[in-house]
Amino acid sequence: MKRFDTYTFLNTGKIAPNRIVLAPLTNMQSHDDGTLSNDEYKWLLRRAKEGFGIIITCAANVAKEGQGWKGELGIYDDKHLPGLQKLAQGIKNEGSLAIVQIFHGGARSPESLTGQQAWSASAHNFSIGKNDVAVREGTIIEIHQSIKDFVAAAERAYKAGFDGVELHGAHGYLLHQFLSTATNQRTDEWGGSFENRTRILRIILKEIKFKLPKEFIVGVRISPEEKHNFLGIDFDDSIALAKILAEEGADYIHVSPWDAFKKPDKYPNEEKYLLSYFREALPPSVPVMVAGLIWTGADAEKAMHLGADFVALGNVAIAFPDWPSLTKNAETIPQKPPYTVEQLQQADLGESFIDYMKRWDGFVK
Repeated sequence: MKRFDTYTFLNTGKIAPNRIVLAPLTNMQSHDDGTLSNDEYKWLLRRAKEGFGIIITCAANVAKEGQGWKGELGIYDDKHLPGLQKLAQGIKNEGSLAIVQIFHGGARSPESLTGQQAWSASAHNFSIGKNDVAVREGTIIEIHQSIKDFVAAAERAYKAGFDGVELHGAHGYLLHQFLSTATNQRTDEWGGSFENRTRILRIILKEIKFKLPKEFIVGVRISPEEKHNFLGIDFDDSIALAKILAEEGADYIHVSPWDAFKKPDKYPNEEKYLLSYFREALPPSVPVMVAGLIWTGADAEKAMHLGADFVALGNVAIAFPDWPSLTKNAETIPQKPPYTVEQLQQADLGESFIDYMKRWDGFVK
């Protein structure tokens, strides 16, 4: 069972005790000022105790005006350091690697939370439910400030004792909005060509790698193709981007296709699976992480057969903190939703997280 093998990140020397990862999951349990709550600490630490080799936190905003939702973990101010230090130390004490996912919501930063009109690569209307939100184009000054914010957040994560950060370039947030031809209509150095649209992400990666020790892991999460209303992402561009990021220092590429076992929408009749394209395009020293519909141990092994070096578990990890030990028995198939509130409480979800999961159709009884 390959998922239980250790993995050494070649560029950093960091060792993951296995290939099982807690995916970064919105849980809405942080305090209103972005500081760590006890509920969030318990939720993450439980998965470390139960054998997940890498724990990735929920997306943590690098700027107050980049907050995406209520109850979000913050990493934009030194007031967050005590909680971050506690979290990093707790995870590492259990033997797992501790990674903070860092992001800026961009168009997906509600004015009701930030007090400011959301900005993005270009002005556009962003659909939230039945509402269209007018998003303005970011200024050059704001773009440069955002780069500084990402780098400062990574430095804060390092100071707190985390093993690394994951740059969130997926799911329609700010970095994804720059990558997308649908939301990036700029005609300056930050838009237009593939090189220009990827510039902000590449600069952030380069700056973090330059400023922090080589032992500090920097991964990048990307959406490989269009999904839902997050348009403007070409599959071949995503492969090219992954290759460039690997060349420029990324320690892993986290592919988020929502389904780890699909073929690319662009090439549905080819024999090759989406995941395999990424593994073949990247050097062996840069691992591929994947998330999406991995439920059983057999699913995890299949994803690895297709090219994944790590499997990131989302929904199944919410209800089953003991997934690593539970699935050592190949016959075990974890129960699918819906779950009772009591089941989720036993899995160390706090009240805010349970309330959030009630919004997901069929997840909570």
